[in-house]
Amino acid sequence: MRRVAARFEVLDVSPTPLGDVTLWRRLDPTTGGDVFEVKLGDEYLMSSRFTVAEVEVARLALAALPDDDLDVVVGGLGLGYTAQTVLDDARVRSLVVVDALEAVIGWHERGLVPVSVSSSSDSRCRLVHGDFFAMNAGSGFDPDMPDRLFDAIVVDIDHSPRHLLNPSNGAFYTEAGVRRLSERLRPGGVFSLWSNEPPDDDYLAVLRLLFGDVTCEVVRFDNPLQDREATNSVYVAR
Repeated sequence: MRRVAARFEVLDVSPTPLGDVTLWRRLDPTTGGDVFEVKLGDEYLMSSRFTVAEVEVARLALAALPDDDLDVVVGGLGLGYTAQTVLDDARVRSLVVVDALEAVIGWHERGLVPVSVSSSSDSRCRLVHGDFFAMNAGSGFDPDMPDRLFDAIVVDIDHSPRHLLNPSNGAFYTEAGVRRLSERLRPGGVFSLWSNEPPDDDYLAVLRLLFGDVTCEVVRFDNPLQDREATNSVYVAR
């Protein structure tokens, strides 16, 4: 652990094929509390200051499911708010969280982040180190059970269907990628996706080719850093 300044502390820096992934903690001058933030290479990924949409992408998916004993996949672990929202639902029987960055999984296992999600914190949860997009195109999200089906697949990885962390992720947002994803769901299953951008009509059209019920919710929250209301989008397809 390297202390940079009294109000700013770098908790971890780890190399990845996409650049260094960095976790830091800083003091929020407006609240006096700690804020945890993540950067990958030159990309600013996430902040514990803004978690409304990360919660909503899981809540909206689960709200569309009437049954109990739910098996869920979350693509993208991040700071853990999406995964923890899934685990907060007592109907969830199992959760597989897939993340391409081994360092991020380590943060949760070491308790470096404010919401630490792992099998030790909840026996229903399993963290899998892997490329979510490659797994969708391959044999699925559970390495021990090829082509296992799930009730919900919740994704928070790329900034949007157009603004990708890696160009290779693009196939996931095509008709073929969405078709493969739909084959991972049980009948009546739900797919949800977080986006930092407004609803994308082209992507909605692709989803409607494979799913019978498709919506895109605009999630609004206050951004005191810019003194304005901010918005994210959550696609929900059933």
